[in-house]
Amino acid sequence: MSTTESSSLYDNLEKMDVLSLLQNINREDKKVALAVEEKLPAIQGLVEMIVPRMNEGGRLFYIGAGTSGRLGILDASECPPTYGVPFDWVVGIIAGGDTAIRKAVENAEDDANQAWHDIQQYGFNKHDIVIGIAASGTTPYVIGGVKAAKEAGLLTGCITCNLGTPLAAAVDCPIEVVVGPEFVTGSTRMKAGTAQKLVLNMISTTTMIKLGRVKGNKMVDMQLSNQKLVNRGTKMIMEATGLDEKEAQAYLMQHGSVRSAVEAFFSKK
Repeated sequence: MSTTESSSLYDNLEKMDVLSLLQNINREDKKVALAVEEKLPAIQGLVEMIVPRMNEGGRLFYIGAGTSGRLGILDASECPPTYGVPFDWVVGIIAGGDTAIRKAVENAEDDANQAWHDIQQYGFNKHDIVIGIAASGTTPYVIGGVKAAKEAGLLTGCITCNLGTPLAAAVDCPIEVVVGPEFVTGSTRMKAGTAQKLVLNMISTTTMIKLGRVKGNKMVDMQLSNQKLVNRGTKMIMEATGLDEKEAQAYLMQHGSVRSAVEAFFSKK
């Protein structure tokens, strides 16, 4: 039996009081970061292959089903507002299409041919990267997608929470984060989902930093999509230039990003 399907270390959950349930869930969650830490070399290897490909015009595709697919979409959807990149630089694709983000689509994950069809809707080039996300490592939609991508000459990777899976065997760069049995047996939205989210954070954040989308420790290309982000950008410009708040915000609104505003300011010096 796979680790993600093995029986919980806890039983009689319905008889536990609320605090005991929370303490035990938290006890299990603490294991996740340590499991991810063990796989840092594998994550490093994948990122170091992603960056030069994206510098050459490649895009990063995440494919998954259910929770795994939703996590990929979440990570992808945050890249444009956070780093000011085009919406097709990082693309999350879920089995069953956008309907499946909110509601399960029956049998969608069992179609081994659909993921490649879904990727092709975006077009693809030799520099693209496809990362399959599946806690079990056995999802046909994901395995079929990475196999087709690899056959087309694309770089492939995966994030799974079992060892020795068909998914890991199908890709160039497998990341296998084994977090142990779930608190509720088989509920991989819990520890496995948390592990996948941590790895996705690492991949996208490190990639964007190495692509030059962060300066110092600031999101200088973030989209100004609400007042909170305008205020944040204004403070960044104030720190970088010494301008007062009114002047800094005027620069920001005129030039559209922290990076452009700061560059414009110093170009006049």
